[in-house]
Amino acid sequence: MTTVFIVDDHDLFRAGVRAELPEDFEVVGDASEVEAAIAMIRERQPDLVLVDVHMPSGGGRAIIEGVHSTHPDIRFLAISASDAPEDVVATVRAGARGYVTKTVSPADLAEAIRRVVDGDAVFSPKLAGFVLDAFASIEVKGLDPDLDKLTKREREVLQHIARGYTYREVGEQLFISAKTVENHMSAVLRKLQLSNRRELTRWAQDRDLI
Repeated sequence: MTTVFIVDDHDLFRAGVRAELPEDFEVVGDASEVEAAIAMIRERQPDLVLVDVHMPSGGGRAIIEGVHSTHPDIRFLAISASDAPEDVVATVRAGARGYVTKTVSPADLAEAIRRVVDGDAVFSPKLAGFVLDAFASIEVKGLDPDLDKLTKREREVLQHIARGYTYREVGEQLFISAKTVENHMSAVLRKLQLSNRRELTRWAQDRDLI
């Protein structure tokens, strides 16, 4: 019997997965919030956690990292409505062993769970290409792992600022306010442990980001 824990902030989705899983699976719990999920997964130690990627308070990545800090052997299969490359790669880097979209059929989902539990890495064909391309890029270009600390929006702000744009100009490009740009910039500097715009520009230039 394979034990599964389900994390998703939509009640209907969790109920649907419970109803569709074959009889050789036992759902030992489910959760809709990050902190509750981490605590319950640590307590129940399922064979596999089926985890949504986009949730409040850090989403699937926060759950994977939180559980793996104390229980590194628990396996995770990400499931999401998103097939964006940045979501796939970030989730895999956090520790997921697979990533499928919510269009997956019940039979294919069950098979993906079995394969991940057995030690395989499982991705939809399109998503597998994203992962291979991303890790090949890291190996070839030597990209700094500090980039993983930044959100997609923060990376966009970083690139624009490093290219010499003002906060107002970046806001116009990204359709956000200058104050929001400033807030993102502060977060970027903090996460990369940089002091000012000049250091940020040099950091980005060294990594061929501009």
